[in-house]
Amino acid sequence: MEYGVHLPLISFSGESRSLEDLRAYAAKARDLGYAYLCANDHLLFSRPWLDGPTALSAVLDVTGDMKLATTVALPVLRGPVATAKALGAIDLLSGGRMVVGVGPGSSEADYRAVGLDFSERWKRFDESIGALRALWTGKAFEGTFYPTGDILLQPRPAQPGGPPIWVASWGSEAGLRRAARLGDGWLASGYNTTPEIFPKALAYLGEQLGARGRDANTFPNGIATMWMYVTEDRAEATRVLEDVVSKMLNRPVDQISGLLPIGSAEECAALMSRYAAVGAQRVFVWPVADDREQIERFMERVVPLVTANP
Repeated sequence: MEYGVHLPLISFSGESRSLEDLRAYAAKARDLGYAYLCANDHLLFSRPWLDGPTALSAVLDVTGDMKLATTVALPVLRGPVATAKALGAIDLLSGGRMVVGVGPGSSEADYRAVGLDFSERWKRFDESIGALRALWTGKAFEGTFYPTGDILLQPRPAQPGGPPIWVASWGSEAGLRRAARLGDGWLASGYNTTPEIFPKALAYLGEQLGARGRDANTFPNGIATMWMYVTEDRAEATRVLEDVVSKMLNRPVDQISGLLPIGSAEECAALMSRYAAVGAQRVFVWPVADDREQIERFMERVVPLVTANP
């Protein structure tokens, strides 16, 4: 299993994020051996949220050979042209290390903010994926919402045809069909799946890929937004669940307890091992406090305990 880390874009307790902080975090993740550095995307949120693509580009020079991923970008809200321009530039400047995870966005407030009808999000999202690929290759895309016509974005991304596009889905059959039809990979959500649900979704995805003549064995997957806090103190783990994660997600503690790597190193490793055993290829963790200390603790105390045969 590969591991990645989300950039700490959210202010959980009112702290401000500086460029120095982000660069130190990215460099720490690089030195610890994380394979991916990820940036999530929201326009509006219940807490201050630093812009994802901007933050990712700002730390580019300290990421070494890490892959860079959006988990996820919102091409409907930002518009495919602006999204393709920004993420294509990051791919070019990184030497072709970009993976573009995309989703429609689940916030109706975000849609209101940009003047779009929330009920159109799925139709627009499907089109936006085709538009991104067309914009990166210079080919015309005909669509109701996003015809690219003679738009020519230059310079092109480093990767021929543009970065791979991984489609995010919480695991619904419709979402998995969309990933099989339009994506180059699938991103699941750490707080919307379990080691019991994930393999069923993965099997259905494999069926859908096979029906389209695509090889499920070469189709990558990952689990993003895996909120994480490693502590041997049971009371502290409970506090993080109750005061941070539960409030942020607006879900009762009993609905998220056990879903996320929050707790002792052994408990966190057991959850990762269960995912490894059912076919999860990579996990992107997001510490909810003590960012640099936590990514070190996870890599040094949790990862060595992970096994694909729990």
